[in-house]
Amino acid sequence: MLKISYPPIGIRPTIDGRRKGIRESLEDQTMDMAKSVAELLETNLTYPDGTAVKAIISDTTIGGVREAAMSKEKFDKAGVCGTISVTPCWCYGSETMDMSPNLPHAIWGFNGTERPGAVYLAAVLAAHTQKGIPAFGIYGHDVQDADDKSIPDDVQEKLLRFAKATFATGIMKNKSYLSIGSVAMGIGGSTVDPNFFQDYLGMRNEYVDMSEIIRRVDEEIYDHEEFKKALAWAKRNTPVGPDIYNEKDPNKFNDEQKEKQLEFCIKMTMIARDLMDGNEKLGELGFKEEADGHYAIAAGFQGQRQWTDHFPNGDYMETFMNSQYDWTGIHAPHVFATENDSLNGASMLLNYLLTDRPQIFADVRTYWSSEAIKRVSGTELAGVAKNGFLHLSNSGAQTLDATGQEKENGKSVIKPFWKLTEDEANSNLKNTRWIPANIGYFRGGGFSSNYITQGGSEGMPVTMTRINLVKGVGPVLQIAEGYAVDLPENVFDIINKRTDPGWPSTFFAPILTGKGAFKSVYDVMDNWGANHGAIGYGHFGADLITLASILRIPVNMHNVPEEKIFRPRSWSSLGTKNIEAADFRACRNFGPLYN
Repeated sequence: MLKISYPPIGIRPTIDGRRKGIRESLEDQTMDMAKSVAELLETNLTYPDGTAVKAIISDTTIGGVREAAMSKEKFDKAGVCGTISVTPCWCYGSETMDMSPNLPHAIWGFNGTERPGAVYLAAVLAAHTQKGIPAFGIYGHDVQDADDKSIPDDVQEKLLRFAKATFATGIMKNKSYLSIGSVAMGIGGSTVDPNFFQDYLGMRNEYVDMSEIIRRVDEEIYDHEEFKKALAWAKRNTPVGPDIYNEKDPNKFNDEQKEKQLEFCIKMTMIARDLMDGNEKLGELGFKEEADGHYAIAAGFQGQRQWTDHFPNGDYMETFMNSQYDWTGIHAPHVFATENDSLNGASMLLNYLLTDRPQIFADVRTYWSSEAIKRVSGTELAGVAKNGFLHLSNSGAQTLDATGQEKENGKSVIKPFWKLTEDEANSNLKNTRWIPANIGYFRGGGFSSNYITQGGSEGMPVTMTRINLVKGVGPVLQIAEGYAVDLPENVFDIINKRTDPGWPSTFFAPILTGKGAFKSVYDVMDNWGANHGAIGYGHFGADLITLASILRIPVNMHNVPEEKIFRPRSWSSLGTKNIEAADFRACRNFGPLYN
């Protein structure tokens, strides 16, 4: 896992600056609001390593520009990733506001009748809009008593949603996306656009040729002791499965060649990790430059075809980079895109930073209607899948945590690594086969992970996302909440034989709304913007919408209920009837967060 220092969030208690009675009467209430918000965040949110997030509070309440500047100085030194201002009363808007242009901002104005916190909220949000520094407005639905120190549920939901998105923004900032190789098979997403990463995500781009892996293998630039341990572990836990693709091919690899390929795939995995994170052990071996790594929070591997026509494919490496356990034990996952699809990698990164859970990288492969299933199998679909589903599958590069073997309250989940048990990790491995690659596609061999995502009787809640680049517009984000579903055995057998029986499969039933791109499952497939999708556990589309608005990435397709959509107040100044169009206008008007 990349060793980084996680940023805190800043809490700003703003106050009516008038002395001789007014300010003094509000000091405790205002500072208590700040403390309660800090406690809420630190109790409910975690960083990707499982530790509680940090919130810091201004040293004093902020009644004017001098105290605002003092607060900013403190927050700048601490490297905060965003700010939340809180107040129960009227304050002087543009004098107390945080004017940092490249940070997310939110303001909670207490809904009480004794003091006009809502009036300040409206005034300071207007100032933010006028100055071109969008801010989120938080205002409780119901009036509270002046001495009520609780945070209403609706306010908590917005505070947590904003904070999650803000931490995601801060964590990815100044990290890199590492391209190992270049463009895979002409895929648009693997044409890495540095302007997108720099302007919208605050990230830099790093590049190495795939030959760097060969150099490190040939010159033995890896931890030799770890390799021995990894190979012994792999032989126990990832045994080579049946050669279902190449049985009749006279050029198929023999057992000795497959064992050499497994050794090579392990070295690829170790080297990819070292390229992203760095490795102090390499410095001890005399490779100090290589020991530094590329400070990469996400990466992608080109593979096809220049690599895979000669060397083992990247599926084994990509699977374990995206998974939460290997020969080193249980650990945080990496974000690693196959075919160097950087846009899917970026989508996986956003998902990961919002959920702290590993991601599925998959082809959005086939739409199956209920009618088509009945025609080929004689079986009528029922339950969550009754309206049809999308078959999500690739050559075996997705996280092993998606087998459905991880459980909470008896239901299939994908856990963050600090909640994962050894038994669950082993169960994931036992439910995965390692199929020798189809040498028609992968002439250099390699292995594909092969499993089915088991969703259980009710389906496992998942969210599929994708960032696409549109010429003249920039990035746009698609979101589809739904369920990973189980299929009757006879239906699965027919589908599996018609596609790739040695690849992993996730069967995804999106939630339909009867509108737009979600009128039917076919419409979801028909409107999806690329051949890949990033799939994460849970329904977190509302969090993605909030994060996208911070980054100024418009959302062109989603099935999130309207009441859960939370964007800066400035968006309503650009339209309230068609909020999708307003989102596009706002993102274009205010421009990328870091531009």
